[in-house]
Amino acid sequence: MKPEDVRVCVIRIEGTNCEDEMAYAFEDVGARAEKVHLKQLIKQAPAGLCRDLEDYDVLAVPGGFSAGDYVRAGAIFGARIKAGLGSEIKRFVESGKPVLGVCNGFQILVEMGLLPAFEGTMSESPSAALYNNDSGRFECRPTVLRNDSRGKCVFASSIPSSKLLAIPSAHAEGKLLSADPDFVNRLEDNDQIVFRYVCPDGSDAEYPWNPNGSQSDIAGICNPAGNVLGMMPHPERAMTRYTHADWTRNFPSEEGDGRIIFESVMNYLSKK
Repeated sequence: MKPEDVRVCVIRIEGTNCEDEMAYAFEDVGARAEKVHLKQLIKQAPAGLCRDLEDYDVLAVPGGFSAGDYVRAGAIFGARIKAGLGSEIKRFVESGKPVLGVCNGFQILVEMGLLPAFEGTMSESPSAALYNNDSGRFECRPTVLRNDSRGKCVFASSIPSSKLLAIPSAHAEGKLLSADPDFVNRLEDNDQIVFRYVCPDGSDAEYPWNPNGSQSDIAGICNPAGNVLGMMPHPERAMTRYTHADWTRNFPSEEGDGRIIFESVMNYLSKK
């Protein structure tokens, strides 16, 4: 598949506010991105505006505060997607098509049961959640991620093992937890831990480098198949050097650290 043939659906509802950056990020690596309201996909829009999920090659769930983050962050949007598109989403994932959820998008994928998905493509109820940050406040700050994927995740397929990426975070509920006492071990065994927060020198993170207190410093996980990624930091906000916090300090190239995540999925699709 050629880059210009890749169609990306950036799904949104009231309260999402990162759809422009997400669409730009995919367009910057050659794809065609369209910002699509949920009502267009569930046929609650005029006929000429309706869309079919199966016509897209990638689904991206952007950040923001969907439906005001009432109940829990991402809970309402996740429930609405699952109710209106559940079977289509399941087919989309099972066909191997990539799904990316960033920040609120990560919260939504967890609420839908698409992550961690230990028991199948999409569990009936969430088996994990993104809880309030340990600091008890919204954290908007630079973070450093280490690629801990061992090769499964398509969104990290072009990233060298253990490479550090400077990616900004901005969230109030990013602490990944589960009632399952073996949660982290299961993720490790399945090669589902993609990114961890670390200090700038690569050592284990402490606050503020882990901005939320997530177990095992987890910043992003994938499903067992590797084609669904959820992460709290925002790679779409670091596509060029100029949006990095330290962009004036001997930056090695014009490219930002977030770009390689989008290049990875495009490289994966180029082999289709």
